[in-house]
Amino acid sequence: MSDRSTFPAAPAVSDAQIGAAAALLDAGEIVAFPTETVYGLGGDAENPAAVARIYAAKGRPANHPVIVHLAPHGDPQYWVAHLPIEAQKLIDAFWPGPLTLILERAARIPDAVSGGQTSVGLRCPSHPVAQRLLEAFSRCRGGHGGVAAPSANRFGHVSPTTAQHVRDEFGEAIHVLDGGACEVGIESTILDLSRGFPALLRPGRVTPVEIADVLGVAPRLPDGSDATAPRASGTLKAHYAPRTPLALLPFAALEPMLAEAASAGARVALVARVSRAGAWADASNVHFTAAPEDPHLYARELYGLLRALDRADVARIFVEKLPDTAEWSAVNDRLGRAAAAFEASA
Repeated sequence: MSDRSTFPAAPAVSDAQIGAAAALLDAGEIVAFPTETVYGLGGDAENPAAVARIYAAKGRPANHPVIVHLAPHGDPQYWVAHLPIEAQKLIDAFWPGPLTLILERAARIPDAVSGGQTSVGLRCPSHPVAQRLLEAFSRCRGGHGGVAAPSANRFGHVSPTTAQHVRDEFGEAIHVLDGGACEVGIESTILDLSRGFPALLRPGRVTPVEIADVLGVAPRLPDGSDATAPRASGTLKAHYAPRTPLALLPFAALEPMLAEAASAGARVALVARVSRAGAWADASNVHFTAAPEDPHLYARELYGLLRALDRADVARIFVEKLPDTAEWSAVNDRLGRAAAAFEASA
């Protein structure tokens, strides 16, 4: 079940632009490029200096690993000590697409991409611009080029889903390939296979049920008790946060907060389902956004919405907590980490 859905209309990216970006990567520079999930900030995964530039640009802790992106015809076995049969089944089912596999890292691969761990995260994106860039860079490296690419934003901030989001973060300091808006809109599912059993480290478009259908066994789900789990991208308690304080609560718990803001004359944002918002949708002090009822559409629009609310001149963002069901788990995960950024500082 590869994610090969139709992408929104996007600016044409010429072969010359792809070649220029690949040459920058080959020279140890960093380049932002679109994937189906979010825009990535890429550098040569086998060049520790290039990876260090990514970390420096993002302000990312050096022990927080990054994901290596491979071309569709790339060889994952080059990057790992051993490719388990379970990994090959998942690659056949979901690559190219939004699934990252954590595997035991080959000794030849610098530990800069893994935050000093013995594992490495690999994925093959389905966005056509990403694939063209990765193929061009791989040719520069005899077929084994991989691009380390966390999201193209400052560490802990809202991930970018358009080229303009990247420019808003970095200005003209980063070379950006504009491939239009990202189709999935949230980061890839991360599945750990480095310890002899499948364990979900980060939810995403590829669900535990889909993984279980391929493997014949359900992955372990994150519950806070897996002390041996490797560190992985986007799994810190506080992450994906806007700059405006955000609270995520059931609507009944939000109403007293909305009333308090109204009595204080504070302008706030509310993101909720129309069926629950009631009169608050039209309140004079409320900047209301109707939450999408479809989880895939919500995921696609989430980061753009949070960035827009940062520009809306509101004191706080109130978000209705979504149903605690499997189809909403990935969006709930991102919103929960965004809210935790402000709980930690309270």
